[in-house]
Amino acid sequence: MNPTLKYALSACILTTLAGCGQSDSNDAKPAKQLAPPEETGVLEVATRNGSTTYYLDRHENPIGPEHSLITRFAGSKGWQVQWTMHDSTAEVLKALESGATHIAAAGLTHLPSRTERFTQGPAHTEITEQLVCHREMRPLPRKPEALTGVGITVTADSSYVETLNSLAAKHEGIKFNEDDGRTTEILLSAVAEQSLDCTVADSNIVQVMRRHFPHLEVAMNLTSGKNLGWYLPAGAEDLAGQAREWMNSTAGDEAIGYMENQYYAYIGEFDFVDLRALNRRLEERLPKFVKHFSEAEATTGMPADLLAALSYQESHWDPTAVSPTGVRGIMMLTQNTAQSLGVTDRLDPVAAIDGGARYLADRHRRLPDTIPEPDRTFLALASYNIGRGHLLDARQLARDLGKNPDSWDDMKEVLPLKADKRYYPQTRYGYARGYEPVHYVQRIRNYRDVISSKFE
Repeated sequence: MNPTLKYALSACILTTLAGCGQSDSNDAKPAKQLAPPEETGVLEVATRNGSTTYYLDRHENPIGPEHSLITRFAGSKGWQVQWTMHDSTAEVLKALESGATHIAAAGLTHLPSRTERFTQGPAHTEITEQLVCHREMRPLPRKPEALTGVGITVTADSSYVETLNSLAAKHEGIKFNEDDGRTTEILLSAVAEQSLDCTVADSNIVQVMRRHFPHLEVAMNLTSGKNLGWYLPAGAEDLAGQAREWMNSTAGDEAIGYMENQYYAYIGEFDFVDLRALNRRLEERLPKFVKHFSEAEATTGMPADLLAALSYQESHWDPTAVSPTGVRGIMMLTQNTAQSLGVTDRLDPVAAIDGGARYLADRHRRLPDTIPEPDRTFLALASYNIGRGHLLDARQLARDLGKNPDSWDDMKEVLPLKADKRYYPQTRYGYARGYEPVHYVQRIRNYRDVISSKFE
């Protein structure tokens, strides 16, 4: 199997985004009714594996945007959650129709055709549907009227079918194929492999997949904003009302903010050159160092994929890297830092990885235990980049400004003030390019998502 396609298959099965917008043609009426969660203390949730929904991380802990929101909603009610995995969004909708679940939380697009059949729950994410082709396709279709003769394949029974049918009614010559065996993610990987011309996908799926497949190009947006959210069985108005009330509350706003920050907000502007180079180096350079990053995790407790992402940010996994300021090696250690860690040769990748991991672990350990994860790790990374003194300055500045020094969201706003002459003169360590650690942490988070599958 082609290595890229093999990676796409494993990523799509376990951790890439679920195909949003699918619908089911089964019009059967609910066959049964579950006891309400108020009676049992258990909220039954239907979902599918995917990065917009629910998946297991490398430590087999359940995570994902839908997991995050559902867990917080259920927790606000004192309910436990019973998750049921389904193979496709169509199967999730069948579970709704059969009355086998309380809520479907599977990255579902809110559509009039679905709302006629089910009870619409709250929305939590806005997306657009995008036409995606290979960037080397010529000419790229930039307007609907240019779609005549373009080969387009989309997931069968999806919202994309409705969108394309609507466009075909307005523009003669638009044709497309429905694929009932492949998810949107697999179709995107086929476009990247140039075995398909184009497909249609939700913008949040495209956002993540382009980091793995840099040759994917958004040719045009086919729709304006659409909502992703929850659905409930027909007639489940009481529970839907509770879900909407919670989602629209302060607690719901906070939960959505946390979810967006955890899974989407750090993904920066698409950089074709950078991500193409990263994906090439995943195959050419990283395999030589995977063992050493894993050994460093065993020694320090710092996750191997995080260390690898940090190292890529520092040196692009080049053990001979040297900066104009004198930092060296795969972890770009200063001479003073290396000496303090007992690293005598910064160009020795084994010693440098071990030393860099111990240094990050020290930055992490020196932060208060009360700081929750992942904020504590993000602050440790910022300390690795800007230095502990400047980070402590920024934390005190946060307190002075009424911000939370334990919150990475707040510290992202405060750290750049270390370069602002209105603020840095009052700090102990003075001026620093405080905007750099903000971008530094963002890039490492982005890189980590792309490379994490290499450590599973």
